[in-house]
Amino acid sequence: MAKDKLTLKTLDFEIEFYEKLLENNPDEISTLIPLGDVYTQRGLYEKGLAIDKRLVNLRPKEPVFYYNLACSFSLLGKKKEAIQAIKRAFELGYRDFEQIKLDGDLDNIRYDNRFRALLKKHKLSSKV
Repeated sequence: MAKDKLTLKTLDFEIEFYEKLLENNPDEISTLIPLGDVYTQRGLYEKGLAIDKRLVNLRPKEPVFYYNLACSFSLLGKKKEAIQAIKRAFELGYRDFEQIKLDGDLDNIRYDNRFRALLKKHKLSSKV
C-alpha cells in the first residue's frame, strides 16, 4: 500500500511538472508525449485522450501518435474511434505488431472483428 501511495505521488509530481512546462510552450511535443503517458498511467484517460488528439493535430503523419490515440479511445471504450485511429496508424506505416499483441490498452478492441481484419490485412501486407 505504501508503494501505491508513493507511485501516485510520483505520477502526480510528474503531471504537475509537465503541465508547468507546457505553460510556456503548449505545443512542445517532447513534453506532450510524456504527459500523455503519465495521464494514462494515473488513469486520467480523458486527459490522455486530449493530449493524443493534440499530438495528432501537431503531427498528422506520425503513425505512433495515431497508435496512442487508438489506445486512448480503447481505454475509454470508444471502439469505433479506436479502430479508426489504429487504421490510420497502419495507413501511415505503423507495424509494431509485437507491441499491439502485448498492449493491454487495446483490450477493449482486441476481439472486435474490425480490428482483427485490420491486423490480418496489414500483417500480411507488411510481409510483401
